[in-house]
Amino acid sequence: MKNTIDRRKFIKNSVVAGAAITIPNIVPARAFGANDRVNVAVLGVNGRGKSHIKGFMNLDNVQVTTLCDPDMVICRERAQDFEKTYDQKVATVQDLREVNDDPDIDVVSIATCNHWHALATIWACQAGKDVYVEKPGSHNIWEGRKMVEAAAKYDRIVQHGVQLRSSKAIREAVQLLRDGYIGDVYMARGLVFRWRPSIGDKGFEPVPEGLDYDLWTGPAPMQPFTRNLVHYNWHWHWDYGNGDVGNQGIHETDLCMWGLDVGLPTKITSMGGKFLWDDAKEVPEVQTSIYHYPEEKKMIQFEVRNWCTNLEDGAGVGNIFYGDKGYMVIKGYETYETYLGREREPGKSGKEGGDHYLNFIEAVRAHDKTLLHGPVETAHLSSGLAHLGNIAYKLGRVLTFDPSSERFVNDPDADKMLTRNYREPYVVPDEV
Repeated sequence: MKNTIDRRKFIKNSVVAGAAITIPNIVPARAFGANDRVNVAVLGVNGRGKSHIKGFMNLDNVQVTTLCDPDMVICRERAQDFEKTYDQKVATVQDLREVNDDPDIDVVSIATCNHWHALATIWACQAGKDVYVEKPGSHNIWEGRKMVEAAAKYDRIVQHGVQLRSSKAIREAVQLLRDGYIGDVYMARGLVFRWRPSIGDKGFEPVPEGLDYDLWTGPAPMQPFTRNLVHYNWHWHWDYGNGDVGNQGIHETDLCMWGLDVGLPTKITSMGGKFLWDDAKEVPEVQTSIYHYPEEKKMIQFEVRNWCTNLEDGAGVGNIFYGDKGYMVIKGYETYETYLGREREPGKSGKEGGDHYLNFIEAVRAHDKTLLHGPVETAHLSSGLAHLGNIAYKLGRVLTFDPSSERFVNDPDADKMLTRNYREPYVVPDEV
């Protein structure tokens, strides 16, 4: 491992030393075998990683060869499940840096905690791997931009895990919006109504056997081990997660921006709080954010509700688009409905999914990022929208943002929240 770390330091220092120096890929740009098989390593196998394994193993000539998780108890359990399901063995690795050092791995699929997504993506790009990364692509806005820079610099294929972008019905729905089917579309609403019970407060305890807690913590500040964080409840703590707007909500922030054909907004406000549970969660249980685009005359409303609620025209998790001739309801990942005029007459509708993993692998084989349905730029923007809402919530006031510079306007307190203090050696570099 020492040689691995020394080489990594050399690469980082070389990039910082001179912008004119070009660091070549550690492995060739593409080195598939004669049978064109794509070898995949899945990072983080406790939650969404299970879906990644299944998604890739369902594809022709794609092989999950390695499972990686800082918790080796979970990693070995998942390897046993893999052997039972597919009648073949899979390698288990604790440290993702070992994955990047393996020249036989073509693709790194990232399903770690949010606070690891950007750095894991950047390291993989530097190692010459193509990347599928779960939502949100980033934990903060600054590192999202670094992901975009890394993908471009190392010429990597990076797909964001917002699978509704590969749904045939949702793609049809967005085209209808573009074609003016519901008229001039001026507003989108994103809805995340999920049942999120109390997590209590489990206090501190010794680190369990098999878990490399330093590695799990990675870029975040180190604190005593607690099951308030590991393994799922990190979603509800700011140092690791982004609340539900940055969890389930990224599918919807992405669709809001895609459907309205906008980037990051110039005016943001957000309000909410913890009204239900006296537990260890830090993020709001109820939150409403408003994103205003004055020049485009468009607006996004985003709502998080964590317990009993009505459904909005049947969409508890989804989107609603409003035009001057009607509105469109997106339900989940593969269904849309339209309603026209004052009488809300049913219009066009559709229900059909797609295969986001397949779309990614097709782009990988062709080494053509234009084939991607969810390229890294969309990861940065859709995650960035959630981050802006959370910053406005924390500061409790209306914020003015400059999308061109990706900085707030005369607001140093808000600017500080665009990034974080990274814990050595898990640092997102200024120069990727």
